[in-house]
This record gives sequence, structure tokens and C-alpha cells, in this order.
Amino acid sequence: MLVDFNILPETSKVWIYQASRSFTENELKEITSKLNTFIENWTAHGSDLQSGYEIKYKRFIILGLNQNLNAASGCSIDASVHFIKQLEQDYNVDLLDKMNVSYKQGEFVAFKTLTDFRKMAKQKAVSKNTIVFNNLVTNIAEYKENWEVPAKDSWHNRFLK
Repeated sequence: MLVDFNILPETSKVWIYQASRSFTENELKEITSKLNTFIENWTAHGSDLQSGYEIKYKRFIILGLNQNLNAASGCSIDASVHFIKQLEQDYNVDLLDKMNVSYKQGEFVAFKTLTDFRKMAKQKAVSKNTIVFNNLVTNIAEYKENWEVPAKDSWHNRFLK
């Protein structure tokens, strides 16, 4: 059951998928349509899952699920991963590789492999104040407070000495 992401409870589970590139306006329209269809039909053991999504910076797909009504099952999580894999194929983009880092350079969102981000940290090309995206947040409350933060307040801090 598709609902507005902004009305989901703060305890709702989130999954964040970062794209290896920005989506075009046409791709965003198509992806929005596909997300609407997927979420409208997303179920766990035959029960609707109250969920919504956001697309941020033309690059991040954030799925939210109100687990107070119905929790995701293994099969429903598999279905969502299959859906994301299909988006990867349809748009020739990486969404599932967790070994990549996105960060802000002004208003621009940059994307690097973790190895390249480490090198940049050693070269002082990024700092403790660089805004990074902590895609490890697990619920909407954490997403609102701890997703877009200075590197010093995220797991990225370990690379910044």
C-alpha cells in the first residue's frame, strides 16, 4: 500500500540505495512510475505493506516501510532487492554496491569507490566537515537526523585522521 513517505512513522524501516550516477529527468519519471507500481503491489504473506519512498538528489532511492502494521518478510525483502536489481539493469546503474561513498562538494553530490574516498582522505581532499551520506541508517528518525552529516559524525570518520 503506497503512502506518502512523509506520513510514515519515525520508527519505519528504511533502505537507501545510492546510484553510481545521477538519473536524468526522463529516468526519474520512469523510476517513479515503477516505484509506485512496485510499492502498490508489495506484500508480505499476502498482507499489504504500508510503504513509501523518496528520491533525493536525483541519485538516492529511499524506501520506507511502516513495520508497525506489517513487517517485511524474507520473501518481501527479496522482492524489493529483485526490483532494485531490475532498476540497475534497466538504467545501467549501480544501486546495491555498499562499497561506494557519496558526499557533497558544495551542492554537487560526488560518488567515489571506498578506496578512492580513503585516498582522498589521506590527501586531505575531504575533511571531517565534508558532508557525507550515511546509508547505514535503519529507520526514518535516523534518516532525518543522521543520513546527511559531517564525516566526523559518521562511520566515514575512520578514514579521516
